[in-house]
Order: sequence, then C-alpha cells, then structure tokens
Amino acid sequence: MSDPLFPAETQSFLKALASETRQHIVQELATGNTLTVGDIAKRCGIGFSTASEQLAILKQGGLVTSTRHGKQVLYQADPTSIGAHLKTLSAYLSACCPPTTDTAD
Repeated sequence: MSDPLFPAETQSFLKALASETRQHIVQELATGNTLTVGDIAKRCGIGFSTASEQLAILKQGGLVTSTRHGKQVLYQADPTSIGAHLKTLSAYLSACCPPTTDTAD
C-alpha cells in the first residue's frame, strides 16, 4: 500500500541513494560534470557494465538525466528532480515526525 505523501517516485529516489556506489556516482556528477559511462566507471573504480547498471537505477530514481551525442551517452545530475524529491521527503518527514522544540538549555 502506497502512502499518498510518499509516492513511488520518491521511493525510487531513496532506493537510488541506498548504494555507496551510486552515491559516489552522484558525487562525481554533483559539480555539474557531464560524463560518459566509461568516465564514471574509471572515476569510481568499477566496471563498465556495473556503471551502466548503476546509472540506470539513478536515472529511474530521478537523480540523473542522459543525452545522446552520436554513439556516446552523457550523464549529468538532475538538480530539478533532486530538489523536487527532497521537497517531497521534507514534507513527508514533517508530517510524520514533526520537529520538537527543545527549550531546555
């Protein structure tokens, strides 16, 4: 059963962030880099097929986008989608677990 405050897209976003390898890939793309699968594999110390699989999960989770240039596919972070998912998560967490005000010093 899906909670309307926590849509399937946001669940995919969280799943995409659940792997250290995928977190490393996002870090490589976070500074605005546009990289090929081969570039990502080399920078992250993983195989080409592993990089490709991880990028597919990141793309499904809304963390990266891709564009094709001839035979190359270039990947980049998707800040608009990431921001939207973070906003959804923030609203969800505020609704289920509102912050408490601690007045004790």
